[in-house]
Amino acid sequence: MATRIRQKAQKRQENKETRPFAKANHVRMSSSKVRIVLDLIRGKKATMAVAILDNMNDSAARETLKVLKSAIANAENNQGRNVDNLVVAECYACQGPQLKRIHYAGKGSANRILKKTSHITIVLDEVVGG
Repeated sequence: MATRIRQKAQKRQENKETRPFAKANHVRMSSSKVRIVLDLIRGKKATMAVAILDNMNDSAARETLKVLKSAIANAENNQGRNVDNLVVAECYACQGPQLKRIHYAGKGSANRILKKTSHITIVLDEVVGG
């Protein structure tokens, strides 16, 4: 039985993603607001994407910039990649858990307030000769 477990672990290790990435979980912002910002940087060079996010006046841009800088640092320090060759290969925002709150209304009733969260993921890739 142990040999099958080792085989599964070895197969998982072979299929493991080798591209540098960064992820921010439970960001207190709606994922639809973050997707608007992520659409601007998808496919761009990492240095250009940092410049775009740095000059945007948007709260989603600030959170996305933190994740992008973390992904660049992961690529540079952990994998020894050149920052000038990095490109934003994938970036997406998934919906996280919702915080449910109550807003009291008139005549003894109450309204539900949903405070949405999101998970931001940015995957970089290295373009050789570009």
